[in-house]
Amino acid sequence: MSYTVADIKKLREETGARMMDCKKALEAAKGDYQEALKFVKETGLARAEKKSDRETKEGYIASYVHSNNKVAALVEILCETDFVARNAEFQQMAKDVAMHVVAMNPENIELLMEDQFIKDPSITVEELVKGVSGKIGEKFVVNRFVRYELGK
Repeated sequence: MSYTVADIKKLREETGARMMDCKKALEAAKGDYQEALKFVKETGLARAEKKSDRETKEGYIASYVHSNNKVAALVEILCETDFVARNAEFQQMAKDVAMHVVAMNPENIELLMEDQFIKDPSITVEELVKGVSGKIGEKFVVNRFVRYELGK
């Protein structure tokens, strides 16, 4: 099976991976788009694992308040540089984690990371964080969170 430039572009838009990574994934998958998508996601996670020894001195505190204004969460996610802390994709991921905390009320970081992600149950919160980490190219750490519920 072969692939086209349009396939590379589609894979890049869907995953945020670099153009050459998308091309390599399609080559490895012999043009099978779904296999290439799986390959890109797996290598993104592998890239995140390689960064595990780096220091995280910067970060972002994301908030989410549920529409009923009775439940909210703050989540601190650390990264390596202030440049990434200002990155829109990083901030959106942090907000998604805060929303997940509101919805699922995990007891601690370990359980939070093991949870199926509320917006996409096919991945865990850990896979979400590592996936964005692999795309952006920095180590991320979900450092702490707090959840508030009216009257509790």
